[in-house]
Amino acid sequence: MSSKILIIEDEEKIARFVELELGYEGYTTTKAFDGRTGLELAETGEFDLILLDVMLPQLSGMEVLRRIRRTSSVPIIMLTARDSVVDKVFGLDSGASDYITKPFAIEELLARIRTALRKTMPEDVVLSASGLMLDTSRHTVSVKGTPIELTKREFDLLHFLLKNKGLVLSREALLENVWGFDFAGETNAVDVYVRFLRGKIDEVFDIKLIHTVRGVGYVIKDET
Repeated sequence: MSSKILIIEDEEKIARFVELELGYEGYTTTKAFDGRTGLELAETGEFDLILLDVMLPQLSGMEVLRRIRRTSSVPIIMLTARDSVVDKVFGLDSGASDYITKPFAIEELLARIRTALRKTMPEDVVLSASGLMLDTSRHTVSVKGTPIELTKREFDLLHFLLKNKGLVLSREALLENVWGFDFAGETNAVDVYVRFLRGKIDEVFDIKLIHTVRGVGYVIKDET
């Protein structure tokens, strides 16, 4: 079932453009062109994510956000033409899930939507690919029943790659999500740990688990 997204945006051209792009990606969308109508739709509780413009007629985006957060934890990505740090901090502190400044690249918006939606999904206990099984509850990894010993960093990297199986992840994205935003090292840390994983998994069990996409990053593909 496709995710349902509510677009609350008073600039009709932007709303229509986003609606078309989301439609191409398989999302179901509904549009509202003012804050009051958007709030009424949001309160039905039928949406998986809301794109909310800050500057809206009738009710501001911040007020809509504040009222939605009284009763709902639905992911809300704020859209704004203002690149003010104060505005962003206020929106995030008020419950926004993310913030993107106009004009934005649709690819970035789509990536932020995917990230926000993933956070609402229940965590898989067991992840698998190409005969490998990763159990998050037991913190174990095995290939065809044979256990593999991994360090915490190796486990976390493999876990994040498996959670995003089929998606090409840049080194920067891996650093941010596995090492943390405050990591001060070089991006080649990712390459080093991918080599560690390949040495313990791909080479030992003669499988092709982690694929390199030249100039982009890494992806796990299920060869089974």
